[in-house]
Amino acid sequence: MKYSIIYIMMLAGGITIISSCGKGFLDVAPTNSVNASDAVKTAADARVMINGIMRNMTDANYYGRNFFLYGDAKGGDLTIYSQGRGLDALYTFNHTANSNSFSGFWSVIYNNILQANSLIVNINKLKAGGSTENFDNSLGQALTARALMYFDLVRIYGKSYADNKASYGVPIATEPLSASAQPLRATVEQTYAQIVKDLTDAAPLLAKTKTNGYLNYYGNRSIQARVYLTMGDYAAALQAAEDVITNGGYTLYSPANWVASWRSQFGTESIFELGVFPNESDLGTASLGFYLRRRAHGNSNVLGWFGASDYFLSRLKQDPNDVRWGVMLADEISTTANPRLGACYKYSGSTTLTGDGKATVTAVNIKVIRLSEIYLIAAEAAFPTDKTKAATYLNVIRNRAPGLAAATAATITEDMILDERSKELFAEGHRYFDMLRLNRPITFNDEILGLTIPTRPKTIDRSFEKAILPIPIGEINANPGIGDQQNPGY
Repeated sequence: MKYSIIYIMMLAGGITIISSCGKGFLDVAPTNSVNASDAVKTAADARVMINGIMRNMTDANYYGRNFFLYGDAKGGDLTIYSQGRGLDALYTFNHTANSNSFSGFWSVIYNNILQANSLIVNINKLKAGGSTENFDNSLGQALTARALMYFDLVRIYGKSYADNKASYGVPIATEPLSASAQPLRATVEQTYAQIVKDLTDAAPLLAKTKTNGYLNYYGNRSIQARVYLTMGDYAAALQAAEDVITNGGYTLYSPANWVASWRSQFGTESIFELGVFPNESDLGTASLGFYLRRRAHGNSNVLGWFGASDYFLSRLKQDPNDVRWGVMLADEISTTANPRLGACYKYSGSTTLTGDGKATVTAVNIKVIRLSEIYLIAAEAAFPTDKTKAATYLNVIRNRAPGLAAATAATITEDMILDERSKELFAEGHRYFDMLRLNRPITFNDEILGLTIPTRPKTIDRSFEKAILPIPIGEINANPGIGDQQNPGY
């Protein structure tokens, strides 16, 4: 009998929840696992499960690699040098329900939602039963993580909120259901309503102090700022962003220290950073750093999968002294006559492969939310109503390019903010989602390949039939009803 990932999620009460990565969904559990139905008895047990949720977020099919590549390859900021090296379909949009569906997004994220649901349900049972343990912080983290995961899922599989919020989002499950349940897709609007509910329910439960590798109150508020910006609720996005900026206790790196920040763990800008550790969550040759590095640099297994597009580089070239050039290095098509700094080293620690202080250069932490993004959210959210405030927030980040004139209320534009997001957040998975929510055209740097890509036009926008991924065929086979809700074009 086939089982969908959603169906398996309904059986959370009888499944052992795994808190190490790299295991199959039904593999034998390691010793650091807890049983979903009865092992969470204390706050310490809950923290073990939170560890598992955070660890599984670093999977190669999620923040460990593919989610960031998805956002920048599809957004036009990354290109490929040659076909056949791996993950090409992220750039070429060569997706079907049967092949190149990147079903790992669906399975890994829902598997982790299973863990969050199990923890949430069991904590609530313990609290209702009169437990004197303080579960607030773990409950708040689980709700916040679940909100973030549903947010990522609905952006991958559903249309933009601003495009058609009545269209299909993703199936929502927040607790174990009957074994016969085969949940169908909620709407985009319903999915966002669940995301907002989880975030607002979680916020008062969370500590405001920073705990490295975990979510706190300001991590929650930062995710709220992202979500509200995507929904077009600029007032709520600005309020959340300013809460983080004013009260969070985080500080931006100076331009002189920005490059070095990628060699350090849990720095002053880091709001939510996932730990990656040798012999545990280190992806090695499958790591994000490997996929962005110049071909053969430091290791013959580095194939030169993805590099900066000419369009991204033209933005960075607005100022030759922009400090963000410091994480870029000559790529495989660079020549003396035509130098091209297309290889990105954010996730190698530095252009000299220092890593971030651990035993292996590939065990580099994943910076999911940085303070610089929050300033850029504040700038964009303020722009429609207060251009002076928008320019003030933008200039704090824009000064990383000292040769550019400061923005003013008279000169600031939405394009200027979008360009700054591209430059600051390059290879961090934002560009595609920015272009979709604002309905901007995306042009791909196919000239480097010297080919016309048959599976998509050179320029697309959010109306392109493959702008979102298909529901994987394995899910459809196991849950036939969802087949009638397949995304158009597949």
